[in-house]
Amino acid sequence: MSKPLIVGSMAIALSLGASSAWAGDPFRTSDPRSIGDQTEAAFRAMFEQGNYVEAGRLLESAEADEPMAHAMVASLAYLEEDWSTMGSRATLTREAAEALVETDPLRGNLYIAVGHFMEGAHVIMTQGTLRGSPTALMKLQRVFSHINAAEAIDATDPELNLVKGFMDLMIAVNLPFADPEEAISRLDNYAAPPYVAQRGIAVACRDLDDYGCATSAIDRAIAAAPNNPDLYYLKAQILVQQGDEAASLEFFDMALERRDYFPTALGNQIAWERCRTNNRVNDRNQNCNRLRR
Repeated sequence: MSKPLIVGSMAIALSLGASSAWAGDPFRTSDPRSIGDQTEAAFRAMFEQGNYVEAGRLLESAEADEPMAHAMVASLAYLEEDWSTMGSRATLTREAAEALVETDPLRGNLYIAVGHFMEGAHVIMTQGTLRGSPTALMKLQRVFSHINAAEAIDATDPELNLVKGFMDLMIAVNLPFADPEEAISRLDNYAAPPYVAQRGIAVACRDLDDYGCATSAIDRAIAAAPNNPDLYYLKAQILVQQGDEAASLEFFDMALERRDYFPTALGNQIAWERCRTNNRVNDRNQNCNRLRR
């Protein structure tokens, strides 16, 4: 399973968007919700600017009753392989969402689903697929139950469609007979903001070896958030996988210009991938493994 897609699916709750009618709601221009200034700023830092480090700093003082903030911390912990924090924040996501149901049943049910999803992912990561599968499958049933409850309230809600679209793509990419087209259409037509929705489409198409789709989607994401180094990293990966390694080096370099935006492990990973690609393109034999330490 692709690590970027898992992170996207967990962080999904997720996205932040262009200017909205209500500060703190990055998804809606009508019927906006007050999500909280600090949480909204953290999302903007991560998804629009690609600044994971700044997002983590902002989340330290984010609104404790906002489930999206806990989901964000859990996804950052996943990147750092901090399984303890990931597990505790997944549970806090679910618990905050359960409290939200009374005042906002759509978002409450949506983030209960996200919480169960992340708790299931945590079980798989800490117990392994064989031992963890029964619990994860039980959690998945609850995910679908709460997603359905949210859809019954408003099936056109952009935040809901972003989350459900990412989850459906994850399933489609990892199950051999699943059809990703409906999930891609959902993200393309109903989810917002575009730099998150199109990034999800690009990752899925890349993992499905559909490089035309992946290229179109990542170009649309970059057009919507041109200063996000994470998008340039994904563009570089797509170029490598489709065989245009020489062209990818420019995009690796653009991502690494803002290496301080990334967690250390992710920055090291990008540098390692760039080094290996450069060795192949220029027939060099540089020791790239030292860059992952």
